Amino acid sequence: MAVKRLKQYITTGLLGIATIFAACNGGKKAPDVSNIKVDLNTRRLDRDLQQLDTNNLAAGLKGLDAKYPDFLNFYLDTLMGFSIRGNYTDTNGGISDGLKTFLTYKDYRGLFDTVNKHFPDTKVIDGDLTNSFKYMKHYYPAFKIPKVVYFTSGLNNWSAITYNDVVGIGLDMYLGPKYPYYASVGIPAYVTQHLLPQYVAVNVMSAIYYNDHPFVMEGKNLLDLMIQRGKQQYFLERVMPFADDTLRFGYTGKQMEWCNKSEADVYNFFLTQNLMYETNWQKIVRYVNDGPNSTGMPSESPGNIGTWLGYKIVSAYMEQHPDLTMDKMLAQKDDAQKILQESKYKPK
Repeated sequence: MAVKRLKQYITTGLLGIATIFAACNGGKKAPDVSNIKVDLNTRRLDRDLQQLDTNNLAAGLKGLDAKYPDFLNFYLDTLMGFSIRGNYTDTNGGISDGLKTFLTYKDYRGLFDTVNKHFPDTKVIDGDLTNSFKYMKHYYPAFKIPKVVYFTSGLNNWSAITYNDVVGIGLDMYLGPKYPYYASVGIPAYVTQHLLPQYVAVNVMSAIYYNDHPFVMEGKNLLDLMIQRGKQQYFLERVMPFADDTLRFGYTGKQMEWCNKSEADVYNFFLTQNLMYETNWQKIVRYVNDGPNSTGMPSESPGNIGTWLGYKIVSAYMEQHPDLTMDKMLAQKDDAQKILQESKYKPK
C-alpha cells in the first residue's frame, strides 16, 4: 500500500470524543512492532510561511520551495487556490494579492497565532503517527513511510490529505470544539466536538486507506456502503490497536455503550425497515456519514451507525475465515452480500 498522487479525505465529520490512550481492541492481541523502525520526517509549513517577510514574498517563496519541493506548489495552488504556479515574482498577482492577504489579514494572523499556541510542538501527534506507521509496516512491509507536512489553510476543512509521498495535516482543524470561528464557517456542532489533536492519526490513516480503497457511493445499496465503511474500521483497528473504539468510530462513550447494548435492535431496524438493500441515497446516506444521531433510532444512537454495524459484520466474516489476510479481504470487490452470508453474523 503506497501513498499515491492527490487523494483527499476530509475527515472532520467522522470522528468522536475519546482519548487515544486507552487500548480497546475487542480483546484481540496486537502484534509486537517494537523492532520496527520508523524515522518520521516532519516539517512545519505553517510556521515557515508565517515567518516570511511579507514585503519580499517572492524571494521568501524561493527559499521555501527549496525546503518543500514536494508540497509547496500543491499547497499554494491546489489547497489554497492562489494560482501562483511556481512563478515566484513580485508581479504575480497570486503572491501580491492572494498570499500576502492571507499572511497579513488580521483574522488569518490571529489563526496562525492560535495554531502556534495550541501546537508549540507536535510531539504527541508525531508519536501517534509513528506508532500507526509501525503497524502499517507490520501488515504491509513494502509500505513507504510518508513525509509529514503541517500547515494552516484558513479553516478550509483540510484536516488530513495525501499527495505523492507526503501526508499533509491542517493544524487549524484541530483547535478544539470551543474554538469560536468553526461555527462561523458553517461547521456544525456535532463535527466541532471532533476537532481535537488526538484524531489526527485516525484521519491520516483513513486518508491513506482511501488511497487504495476509495469509498464508492454510485450504484450501491446500504449493505454495500456498510461493508465498505466496516472494512475501513477493521483496517483502522489493526493499524491503530492503541486507539479506543470511540476514537476510531467517532462516537462518545455513551453512544458506544448504547450500540453494544442495542446490537440486535440496530440490525433488526435495518431489516424491518427494508433498508439493507435500499439504493436511494437520500434514505441511506445518514447511516454511513456523520451526524448528531441516526434517523429512526433513539436519540442516544450515534450518527453513522451503519459503519459500526458494517464493522461487526466484517469482523464476524474474518472470524469465519481465519486464514484470510487483511490485505486480501480489503481487495475483494463487490462482495457485500457474500461477506454478510459467510460471516454468519448473529447480533448479540
